[in-house]
Amino acid sequence: MTLDADPIRRRKLSDEVRERLLAQINEGDLRPGDPLPSERELMALYGVGRPAIREAMQQLASLGLIVVRHGDRPRLAAPRLDLLADQLALTMRHVLTHDESILAQLKEARIVVETGTVRLAAELRTEADLENLRDILARQRLARHEPPEFTACDGEFHAAIAAVSGNVVLSSVVRAVFGWMARFHVHAVRSAGLEKLTLEEHEAIYAAIAARDPERAAGAMRDHLTRANDLYRQDGV
Repeated sequence: MTLDADPIRRRKLSDEVRERLLAQINEGDLRPGDPLPSERELMALYGVGRPAIREAMQQLASLGLIVVRHGDRPRLAAPRLDLLADQLALTMRHVLTHDESILAQLKEARIVVETGTVRLAAELRTEADLENLRDILARQRLARHEPPEFTACDGEFHAAIAAVSGNVVLSSVVRAVFGWMARFHVHAVRSAGLEKLTLEEHEAIYAAIAARDPERAAGAMRDHLTRANDLYRQDGV
């Protein structure tokens, strides 16, 4: 038998405090707005100093789980799935920085997610949704010679389609994936000189949504994202 020779490292006190507080939160007894025990109470309960308590609280606050205000006890935060996109983007940045092979899997996952959201959009869209998509496309056409604005409208278009589904988790995933690629792998979401083609593909997606044709919409989205992926591979970025 071969034993692992790496030394056993003691966990930080703040990590232990955070895990215990997470367990309490996950039990479900607390409701949004309910206070957590005070610093003094937690120090006595866990037998640790104030720095460990405060560091644990900061970690929980950064995750959007609690709200910490000066002069008040920490309180359980209301659910905010809009934070999910930011957290996903940070995680993806870390993973892809250290494992470039994951990028191909991320692009495949994007196709699966966005062909699903565009199907839902074609089934559920309202006239207000169509008006919003038309407005985004109009602004993107005007921005075809302004790369930053063009890319921003591109992301807004995909996010708006996902939002039509009414599923905030899917919307957060779409925003997170596009935002990460636009910031760290811009060639994966935009190729210079192909703005006209991108707009044509977006128009085809919009037309299928407007026609309430889920399969046509999914096909148009798949063609759009696959073309972008193929160009990314050709660029060798």
